[in-house]
Amino acid sequence: MNLRQVEVFRAVMTNGTTARASEVLRISQPAVSKAVAELERAVGFSLFHRVKGRLQPTAEGQLLFREVEQTFTGLAHLRGAAARIRDYGSGELRIGSLSALSTNVMPRALAAFMIRNPQVAVTFQAHMSSVVRDLVASGQFDLGLVADEIDKTGVEVRPFARYRAALAVPERHRLAGQEVVVPKDLHGEAFVALAPEDTTRREAEIVLTEAEARPRVVMETPYSTTVCAMVAVGIGVGLVDPLTAQPFVGRGLTLCAFEPALHFRTLLILPPHRPPSRILEDFIVELTRAAH
Repeated sequence: MNLRQVEVFRAVMTNGTTARASEVLRISQPAVSKAVAELERAVGFSLFHRVKGRLQPTAEGQLLFREVEQTFTGLAHLRGAAARIRDYGSGELRIGSLSALSTNVMPRALAAFMIRNPQVAVTFQAHMSSVVRDLVASGQFDLGLVADEIDKTGVEVRPFARYRAALAVPERHRLAGQEVVVPKDLHGEAFVALAPEDTTRREAEIVLTEAEARPRVVMETPYSTTVCAMVAVGIGVGLVDPLTAQPFVGRGLTLCAFEPALHFRTLLILPPHRPPSRILEDFIVELTRAAH
């Protein structure tokens, strides 16, 4: 059995006669009949009853035709995938992001990208930076946005964006009306802290220690959105990046400037030794625009 024989069989089944099949395939009618006979010998059963010069599918022929149709549907999908790869690269993007940028920068970038590239399938997941790093390093994801404390081995690293930290405080908190908050203002305050491995938290601890200010850590979380949610209901204050905090401002939370300046730094990571496709490069352009 070969693909050409199967194509001829399908043409006969679809068009009803060998004459019409020969016209569609642009081959002679004897060539059609020969291909059908060869296929019957290959599969070991009759595909057609020959009745007064006409072909009528046998039950076995009908069953085989169903399988052939499924195969040709798969081939059509394969041709479409090949066309997408030719024109757009992989035809799909698998993207991961730390939570802090998953509700602001990433949606804006994806919206702009998908308007220009509606044919590209996108998978997007938000995780802790360490998880995003592992997904990219293993080649499961094409791109990740992560905090700068990740293990940088096994991935291609590009600096992405830097955001100055602000202090999130409940709206009726004593610090809410203060234009600038300094470390000594936080002494004894209930504090919602980021995870100990977070670079910004470590820098904040140095600044607080130097000022002999000791806030009371009541909760730790790896997610800036969780810090904002906890501050909004009055559990404490916390250092956050302003982008993440925006949906909470005026809804139980307000932002104050914090001195000295601290920053959240993010990285764009890619799988190693894999040149980005054109669609991935296009998406990186949209990410860069969305971040500024």
